[in-house]
Amino acid sequence: MRHHGYAPIEDYALIGDGRTAAVVARDGSIDWLCLPNFDCPSVFAAVLDAGRGGSFQLQPAVRFDSRRRYLPNSNVLETTFSTDRGVVRVVDALTIPDNRLEAMRELVRSIEGLSGTVPMRWQLTPRFNYGDGRIRAEWRGSVPVATFGGEAMAVQSWQAGTPAWEGSSLAASFEIGAGDRGLLAVSSAYAEPLVFPPRAEVEARLAATVAFWQEWAGAHASAGPWRDQVTRSALLLKALIFAPSGANVAAPTTSLPETVGGERNWDYRFCWIRDSNFIIDALMELGAYDEAQSLFWWFMQATALTEPEVHVLYRLDGGLGITEHDVALAGYRDSRPVRVGNGAVEQTQLDIYGDLMETAWLYSAGPHRIDADTGQVLARIADRVCDIWRQPDYGIWEVRNGPFHFTHSKVMCWVALDRAARLADRSALPAGHARRWTSEAASIRAFVDEHCWSDRLRSYTRIAGSDDVDASLLVMALLHYADPAGERINGTINAVGRELGDGDFVYRYRAADGLPGAEGCFLNCSFWLVGALARAKRMDEASALMDRLVARANDVGLYSEAVDARTGAFLGNFPQALVHLALINAACALSHACAA
Repeated sequence: MRHHGYAPIEDYALIGDGRTAAVVARDGSIDWLCLPNFDCPSVFAAVLDAGRGGSFQLQPAVRFDSRRRYLPNSNVLETTFSTDRGVVRVVDALTIPDNRLEAMRELVRSIEGLSGTVPMRWQLTPRFNYGDGRIRAEWRGSVPVATFGGEAMAVQSWQAGTPAWEGSSLAASFEIGAGDRGLLAVSSAYAEPLVFPPRAEVEARLAATVAFWQEWAGAHASAGPWRDQVTRSALLLKALIFAPSGANVAAPTTSLPETVGGERNWDYRFCWIRDSNFIIDALMELGAYDEAQSLFWWFMQATALTEPEVHVLYRLDGGLGITEHDVALAGYRDSRPVRVGNGAVEQTQLDIYGDLMETAWLYSAGPHRIDADTGQVLARIADRVCDIWRQPDYGIWEVRNGPFHFTHSKVMCWVALDRAARLADRSALPAGHARRWTSEAASIRAFVDEHCWSDRLRSYTRIAGSDDVDASLLVMALLHYADPAGERINGTINAVGRELGDGDFVYRYRAADGLPGAEGCFLNCSFWLVGALARAKRMDEASALMDRLVARANDVGLYSEAVDARTGAFLGNFPQALVHLALINAACALSHACAA
């Protein structure tokens, strides 16, 4: 049920084509779509402004119930609407392009009458440029077209009513009986010719899209008790990999709030270096070596622009992030501001050096090798870590009241140098400075063990000299900083659960971070806890928590960034890649521990 026009975040599903993505509500409204790519301005943004954001609604014109699923092993969504007049099935997809239409983005909605005769209605309200673009509504022959500058969107309708412009909205009504099939196709172009494909081609592309996803999922299937959840997470991650470059987008949305009515609203439509080791690990576990190779070389090309300094995040084309600024949308349930760009790009976050080097370590352990030129770049980055690890930074959680000496950041600097030395032992990196890397890694470990440990908590601490914890400390077990089953890691696991746990969920931290308001529990932290428990051989706890967490997904198996621990409502950007990466990591940790 909508609240003042806004659907609950958990009521959304995602469809994507590897270049952009749309979120579809349970009631059949597409409330978010950016064109032509993930990080471009929106054309539908009702999720951030129910009044003027724009949407594409399709639903029965009478009272209905709905249930939905993804077509098996795909990112194609099926919604079944049940009414007292009959039942209708709608299939939604962003189609995978064929060789003749690669520049086009195509949104397809197939409507099938299953029983009775059901009155239907649809309304397309495009609002280019985050709702600020004044559209031109026109006809090109019999095809309605909306344009704004160099952008154009055409709507073709077959057995789905006769559309008419109502101001800047396009709408139609129709009835569909048992056995009838209607079809809507929205094709878009940016500074290129707009294509009006015939119905047969649209239907063929829809069928080919289903087959594409199913073939990919079949080639990267997993085993184990959580294989269905892992497959769903893998399909999501594939949809969030920007096919033209190989980069992965952290989430396809911006500014969905970490608490309703708050201002912790961020743009996640970028590629974060810190996600790299998690996604490379997941791709390698799934046998998705082509995607792993593309992503690794994208990272190396992106960081080549700034090395030996590494930036926190990069655009999907490999460029540096854009300056954070606000746009004039009302915000999800009045959660302002709505931000485009991300100010974290200007922060110093030392942990990313460890993430990049761990990525190289994992990549080189697979069927691929690191060439000599790349080895030289990684060696210079390791030298850079030796020079800067003693500095404070803003940390993994990108606080805005820092800098501090975050324990996680120091540990990740240790990871960077430890992995660099190991890569040098493999002859993947030049070994001229390996002795220095090993020496500085030992100094980092000495600093962490002396200054970042609390005897009172029996745990590592959030920052050096503090007496509190944060959930990023769980990564120490995942990256084998210390014996995962040892006293210090077990003590840290216990302290994180005790100090930050709330039922099945885990807060990132409870300390001030320079921002007003509260936040929900970040779901990746809960899955990190599962992985840490599994590596600590605490299998009963890990398995029980995993079972409860997978039950917390929405009806189509997706997770947002965070959750309200009291109500279970989703919060933050949706769907969140890092949460699904943490789920895969947790499932693999459990499987490996069981097999050991």
